[in-house]
Amino acid sequence: MKKLENKSVFITGGLSGIGKACAIAAAKEGANIAIADIKSDTTEAVMEEIKQLNPKAIFLDCDVTVFKQVQAAIEKVVHTFGTLDVALNNAGIGGESNKVGDMTESAWLKVIGVNLSGVFNGMNHELNQMEKQNKGVIVNMSSILGKVGFATSSHYVAAKHGVIGLTQTAALEYAEQGIRINAICPGFINTPLRLNGSTDENPEKKQNIINRHPMKRFGTPEEVANGFVFLASDDSMFVSGTTLDMDGGYLAQ
Repeated sequence: MKKLENKSVFITGGLSGIGKACAIAAAKEGANIAIADIKSDTTEAVMEEIKQLNPKAIFLDCDVTVFKQVQAAIEKVVHTFGTLDVALNNAGIGGESNKVGDMTESAWLKVIGVNLSGVFNGMNHELNQMEKQNKGVIVNMSSILGKVGFATSSHYVAAKHGVIGLTQTAALEYAEQGIRINAICPGFINTPLRLNGSTDENPEKKQNIINRHPMKRFGTPEEVANGFVFLASDDSMFVSGTTLDMDGGYLAQ
């Protein structure tokens, strides 16, 4: 028996990086997948890759910063699959690198809007549906930077700290209704978002980030996806309100 057989799994930001890896991992475990993301040139190719694993997969063009769009996406999931069993609030962006005193208001609001308000928008509608079902699982994508600071990334750090606070609070509020809510805190993962938007064109910065991890490497999206499947499945039935640190030892220092 597959771990997510016939479960409906809703994933924001699922067209690339960690979100895509989680969608593929869930599909391999038998889940029906709903990807909510902003449509791009890769949409059809990614959805086809997922459908090769499970034909019951749909794409929802959705900006997580828009409350009503998220509501409509959740309603579509329920209309299509009948239930909302698992939600992964994963959509996130990097942003400009600046000290707090130099950070522009627009940069601050943009990152907070996607990385924190976007998670709230998802949880709000997901929880309303899961309350009706008296069951459900929510996994929020935080970060190691939800637990420690990181110079020049105040907006990202603040948002990811906020995601952990939302996770813990909602877990307390909904535990008796059979709804489990947890967060994953990845270290720096080898995705397009790595290094807050910078690339391999800065090898010195890349190596500096690698060296911060005791394992001396970046994580992979697939490794994080394994953690997601664990939290989404019955393997973690007594786990709620906590964070799963997947960071190559970063936070142990």
